[in-house]
Amino acid sequence: MVSKRPITAEDLSRIEVFSDPHFTPNGKAYTYVSTIINGKNEYESHLFFQNVNETESKQWTFGHHRNSNLTISPDGQTAVFQSNRSGLPQLWLIHTDGGEAQQLTTFKNGASNPMWSKDGKQILFSASLNSDDDIQNQKELSNEERQQAIEKKKNKPLLVNRLQYKSNDKGFHDDKRAQIISYDIEKESYSKLTTADEDHRLQDISPDGQYLLFTANLNPGADYENTTDLFLFNISTKNLSKLTDGKGIYYNARFSPSGNRISCFGHEYEYDGATLSEIFVFDLASGERTCLSDAWDIQLGDAMAGDTRLGQSVNGPIWSKYEDRLFFLATDSGATGLYQVTLERNLTVLYKDDNHVFGFAYDVNSDSFILGISTPTNPCNFYLLGKNLDLTRLTNSNAAFLEEVAIMNPETFTIQTEDDWEIQGWIIKPYGFNEDKKYPFILEIHGGPHAMYGQTFFHELQLLAAKGYVVMYTNPRGSHGYGQKFVDAVRSDYGGRDYADLMDAVDYALANYSYIDENRLGVTGGSYGGFMTNWIVGQTNRFKAAVTQRSISNWLSFYGVSDIGYFFTKWEIGYNLLENPAKLWDSSPLKYADKVETPLLILHGELDYRCPIEQGEQLFIALKHLRKDVEFVRFPGADHELSRSGNPNMRIARLKQICRWFDKYLKINE
Repeated sequence: MVSKRPITAEDLSRIEVFSDPHFTPNGKAYTYVSTIINGKNEYESHLFFQNVNETESKQWTFGHHRNSNLTISPDGQTAVFQSNRSGLPQLWLIHTDGGEAQQLTTFKNGASNPMWSKDGKQILFSASLNSDDDIQNQKELSNEERQQAIEKKKNKPLLVNRLQYKSNDKGFHDDKRAQIISYDIEKESYSKLTTADEDHRLQDISPDGQYLLFTANLNPGADYENTTDLFLFNISTKNLSKLTDGKGIYYNARFSPSGNRISCFGHEYEYDGATLSEIFVFDLASGERTCLSDAWDIQLGDAMAGDTRLGQSVNGPIWSKYEDRLFFLATDSGATGLYQVTLERNLTVLYKDDNHVFGFAYDVNSDSFILGISTPTNPCNFYLLGKNLDLTRLTNSNAAFLEEVAIMNPETFTIQTEDDWEIQGWIIKPYGFNEDKKYPFILEIHGGPHAMYGQTFFHELQLLAAKGYVVMYTNPRGSHGYGQKFVDAVRSDYGGRDYADLMDAVDYALANYSYIDENRLGVTGGSYGGFMTNWIVGQTNRFKAAVTQRSISNWLSFYGVSDIGYFFTKWEIGYNLLENPAKLWDSSPLKYADKVETPLLILHGELDYRCPIEQGEQLFIALKHLRKDVEFVRFPGADHELSRSGNPNMRIARLKQICRWFDKYLKINE
């Protein structure tokens, strides 16, 4: 007998999400960010502090604001953080023993990502600036002035002269560039450290305070490239050294404790967008670059797909106190864990279980870690991983919510395909499961395609199970977590073996779970999962309902309208528009619209620049013109991140549309 109620779409607003753990300098406490959806339908993020030997946290910030990126000064007395309480994200200072926060920056376009110098005398941060901006006299606009500027921009033509002129996260680009700024605390003055007409991403500052690490593409042909180089900048002499060769992408770079070495993640596009990341170490004395991970076959960092992760967290690589090891997260077989590698390339798993480690912090004083962990039945908690690798829970987030709501635990399975590949997947039984009943079934397909479903909390999957559906989700070839050959296998074969993997998984479920009603099958997915949903309904009529989300339907037009289309099309399908339009059309679900018999609901954000809404429009018009059973739901103001970080009310409305469609077509016999 079920004692707890089923989860609802509205419960999305009740889930607290943790992120960004950091030890205090003395290692006796840590800080973190908690994000909720408040009663005003807004995201609200606050900073918390907790001693590692206590069970209660202390909240440091209040109000209906978003506070994040907290970093404590080396002496532990002061902290700087990012907050939008004045309107735009700006930097604020707060004493760690309490008191009101003081605003540090008033930059016109905001300030972000603060970092202390190791002596605590400087705060470095990023700011979006025009080339002639005076950084000493920056003034944040009032809400009224900001609104006037927005209206003025709406009435002005947009001149486009760059290939990369828009992106899903920023919208249409302008002439402002992200520059690195230094704030001298004693002099209360700013210094602009970078000036090139490209975006600069601050990575780290050396222990002696003399050098900066940043990433950027400073090549003359940057507009046509997807490379990101790593640079070493001498603050005193302004000398700039390029540490990489312009062939790849590098990120998460950090100085070793001595400042003699640099570590980072990166790769050189050996398999284009399907390339696994590596760990590199640069020896600054010899100039030698070493890859520590060249013998591995795992994806570094966190590639887990989910819909309840808000805020950033450290993935690594992080140096040990003796700089003989590096710590990092890695993605493997449906889970993420904490790993270490020595400079001699010896790899060790420090912690990995059937769950999702979404971030970590390392303390040099105790050689211990704070781990952020999500499980399929619990959105998040923080744990202390001691020097002896003993795990102690520090928080009890969402306790009241989990006491009230039934969360179903997925069952893992693995199938063998006809061509002898192993495909991992999960089944969630419906709420109130009765083994004597037959239940409708929904196949969920993740985006990417180079992402991974796995052992994490996923609200949408739980909601469908609560509505009475058997939910299956799998990692077909193309997914991360199973090695380089596996993740690369989907490229130039969209709708081929990846489609067969999904159908094999459905066949396996029907053969092994007698409670599934084979006559009531549904399918849904977003982005690549939306493409695959479109492809499936054009290839088979076995599904009785489908919901396609933020999808691709036409590779010919995607090439020119997506913010990544001009390179992603060739990466994934194998050709650009002018090289082989016939191949792009053959790989487009739109070509097979006349074959579609499955009732299809199309969900799309109107400001999606990754998979623009014209992709959904084309498919809707073609199907409607053919008098097919189709509906189209447009979400105003929503971009490609609607399901994960979009407007909360829109996210709930989206979930209700999905449930409405499946309820209409899959519950007709109940």
